[in-house]
Amino acid sequence: MSDALRIAHGAFGRVALLDMDRSLVRHAHPHCHVLLKVDGDDTQFLVGDHVAPLTDDLAVLVNAWEPHAYIHDPRRRNALILALYIEPEWLRSFRPNWAASGAPGFFEQSAGVVTAHIRQTALDLAAEMVHEPGASRRQEHLLSELMIAVIERFTPWRTIGASLREIARSNAIDWRVGRAISLMRTNPAAPLSIEKLAKSAGLSRAHFFRLFEESTGVTPHVFLNVLKVEIAVGAIVEGDETFAVLSDRLGFSAPAHFTRFFRDHCSVAPSEFRQVARLGR
Repeated sequence: MSDALRIAHGAFGRVALLDMDRSLVRHAHPHCHVLLKVDGDDTQFLVGDHVAPLTDDLAVLVNAWEPHAYIHDPRRRNALILALYIEPEWLRSFRPNWAASGAPGFFEQSAGVVTAHIRQTALDLAAEMVHEPGASRRQEHLLSELMIAVIERFTPWRTIGASLREIARSNAIDWRVGRAISLMRTNPAAPLSIEKLAKSAGLSRAHFFRLFEESTGVTPHVFLNVLKVEIAVGAIVEGDETFAVLSDRLGFSAPAHFTRFFRDHCSVAPSEFRQVARLGR
């Protein structure tokens, strides 16, 4: 079973040190997502329709809302992965146009060759998380240094999202899709079918499905799963409600179904996620 060795969280989003020995389902995040190998054998992710190798020399780069999956090879030694889920608003504090990290196309490729500085900073951050889980200020300093180096190497950061026109267009969502998204956000536990969502948008099922994916980059099913995962992560890290209550709140018929869903998306069970996320408090 995969293990979360450490999880750090804050205004920056979250960082997880994962010992991976199982595949993850195709999913997405509302974050700028970077994966760096710390130890173990080389491995790979499926980002969009492309296989992206994760090695000592190659990082995997996933844009916000870009569908991806982890592909585990049981013949290989587990990969120890530093997974960064970074909030675009936090990146805005470094440079205003880095808020474009929340839009498609921020990373031009799904994998890139890391510099010696990026690799060493990733190793330093992983070591700090293991040895000093409560040293949040030092960890955030290393994360800042790491993300600045990643963005400067792998994005056209000087020009991306430089104008208000670009930002407005990159964040544009069809108003009918926006209406369906509001419905999903209002009650993520509701058993909303594509037919119901399409009706709320005043569209046929086929037109709605196509327009939703064009607007968001993911299917309605994946989008709803993203909402559920982020609600679950926030509740697990910050709250004390039982997993049975959280499972019911998110519309699962049984806690076991919620546990399986969470593990398929976050690699570990919610109980382990909560325990590890609270280390050092």
